[in-house]
Amino acid sequence: MSNYANLPAPSPEQGLNRYLQEIRKFPMLEPEEEYMLAKRWVDHEDSGAAHRLVTSHLRLAAKIAMGYRGYGLPQAEVISEANVGLMQAVKRFDPEKGFRLATYAMWWIRASIQEYILRSWSLVKLGTTSAQKKLFFNLRKAKARIGALEEGDLRPENVAQIAHDLGVTEDEVISMNRRMSGSDASLNAMVGSDGESATQWQDWLEDESANQAEDYAEHDELEARRALLAEAMDVLNDREKDILVQRRLAEETVTLEDLSAQYDVSRERIRQIEVRAFEKLQKRMQDLAREKGMLTTA
Repeated sequence: MSNYANLPAPSPEQGLNRYLQEIRKFPMLEPEEEYMLAKRWVDHEDSGAAHRLVTSHLRLAAKIAMGYRGYGLPQAEVISEANVGLMQAVKRFDPEKGFRLATYAMWWIRASIQEYILRSWSLVKLGTTSAQKKLFFNLRKAKARIGALEEGDLRPENVAQIAHDLGVTEDEVISMNRRMSGSDASLNAMVGSDGESATQWQDWLEDESANQAEDYAEHDELEARRALLAEAMDVLNDREKDILVQRRLAEETVTLEDLSAQYDVSRERIRQIEVRAFEKLQKRMQDLAREKGMLTTA
């Protein structure tokens, strides 16, 4: 992808408020316009189209980045990392999959931010087990649940509760809490000052009801399943593949009647082909999952 030096960039000198106001100037895209821009990038590597896709989603990147406050890192740097993830998403986005860029980009944005946080905090020195990562990304939420978010050192009973809930040791909870202690900006502070366009910080924040670490893991699992499905599809012939996709995998499925007309066979024959194709695909996916060590049930 071409150089994005001309993108607005958050910086301490510029001020975060000014950056947030600046990116609000970029218009959101209608689905049809987004699709055409994405096609121009995929088919012709049109850097202008890619630039518009990126700038129209800078607000999304900033909003997600705000969900990672409280880690003691410069918010401008977190947003910059979010923008890196956004650009990676645009680079890899396939408009033919049928979903919007925002849906796809959020995973790349979160992944980029989380990798930056983990690098910055040198989490590898503490260990990189899944339990420790879960502690890192969920300690603030766990403290909030027990009413300890504004405290310094946690009380022993709170440490024990969090350690139990997150599956880590009490020493790990104490150590991580001390590293993450710090003050947050008021969530009611205003961003902007021009009347109706001014908003509160909390309006930009990511919904904390979502578990960032678990979402990330679920995304990895989803991607693995999609890759498995794509590989398993090779077991089907062209007709079976087409019928199965149109009947079960397309966003708008096709009726048996329409397919019977398309293939000039009875609806019952289409149904038989669909069922047989699904059975073949299911068996092939199970075999592949077993070969790759992904099958966890008998």
